[in-house]
Amino acid sequence: MWKKIKRIWHIKDLRNSILFVLSMLILFRVAAHIPVPGVDPVGLKQFLEGNQILGLLNIFSGGTLENFSVVMLGVAPYITSSIIFQLLQMVVPQLEELKKEGESGQQKIQMWTRLATVPLAILQSFGLIQLLRASQISVLPDLTTFSYFSIITTTTAGTVFLMWIGELITEKRIGNGISLLIFAGIIAALPRAVQTALINYTTADLYLYLLFFGVAIATVVGVVFINEGQRNIPINYAKQRMGTRSFGGTSSYLPLRVNTAGVIPIIFAISLVLFPPMVAQFFVQGSGFLAQASQFIIALFQNQVFYSIFYFLLVFGFTYFYTAIIFQPDKVAQNLQRQGGFIPGIRPGKETELYIGKIMTRLVFSGALFLGLIAVMPFVLQAFTGTTALAIGGTSLLIVVSVAIDIAKQVESQLTLHEYDNI
Repeated sequence: MWKKIKRIWHIKDLRNSILFVLSMLILFRVAAHIPVPGVDPVGLKQFLEGNQILGLLNIFSGGTLENFSVVMLGVAPYITSSIIFQLLQMVVPQLEELKKEGESGQQKIQMWTRLATVPLAILQSFGLIQLLRASQISVLPDLTTFSYFSIITTTTAGTVFLMWIGELITEKRIGNGISLLIFAGIIAALPRAVQTALINYTTADLYLYLLFFGVAIATVVGVVFINEGQRNIPINYAKQRMGTRSFGGTSSYLPLRVNTAGVIPIIFAISLVLFPPMVAQFFVQGSGFLAQASQFIIALFQNQVFYSIFYFLLVFGFTYFYTAIIFQPDKVAQNLQRQGGFIPGIRPGKETELYIGKIMTRLVFSGALFLGLIAVMPFVLQAFTGTTALAIGGTSLLIVVSVAIDIAKQVESQLTLHEYDNI
């Protein structure tokens, strides 16, 4: 390991990229501790402890919500905007055509995603303020009209700032920028969680702590197993003759990963779980059917059984959805046919496309089922232990391990690319 770190340090471009990413993460953590004035921190802490959904959001934002910082919304509005536009690409013909245009079309869709992030951030900050105002605990004691709009403006700007940082990180090819920001937020909350666990430890909680440790180890092993799992489909290449010389005739394989989507389905699922109760806060103070529907939605998402089932279905569904976006069997079959490759016993073209799609569907089912079970396993354990630490820990570990694996792979690929350049 030390040899690899030494190699990384001696490659100037890779070293500068890693230092840039670290500096951006430090900047994010500094911004996370700049509070918006006018908030009672004690009352806010008490409110978050009594609200599981917002408590989970606070963990993923690295405590930015608990500090009521200028970046308290995190990257959730940007993720929600990405989900909306990826769904629209499947139903709106114009967006589908833009997607097929290649890089230029993707840049336009990305620009619209950024623009849609702003109204979503305004909507979410407004809902959060309404939620805090409606609480019985005094969180915003002296909220004037000016401070109301200044909080919305500041937090929206904070989300745009994090979106910009995330895209800068992605350009360095050390990992997905948005995933890294969430990763940094979870890691930042880890020391405090360990400190709290040690302070509250008693001999009566020994079995509970052992159970938590066992779930953590099982989650790490399971995520590594699924992320590294793949099925290799044999590929043969036909021989080609040029004059008296022949080329090709080699054998290779096409690797199909069990979890092609990585950690993105988890992030999407969390964003969608948090969004409905946040929007429902806008109408809870009203009257009539709309207020009753809002109260029903909030109560529904506070229900542990519904929350777990809905979370599992979202993780399962988004795994299929995101895999369908990034892996397209028709293009794989076309590329194989152009290169003179074929799967033994399968005709090139449409039959190859159907065969690869069938194999991929089975693999994704296994990966989606496993990820969904790991995601809700802590909630099942919580029903028996009565603590929320397991629920937060399981989902956090799922993201941390997946992002860490992705970072390691991208750094390894850049090391390999540098070796080829030297040759």
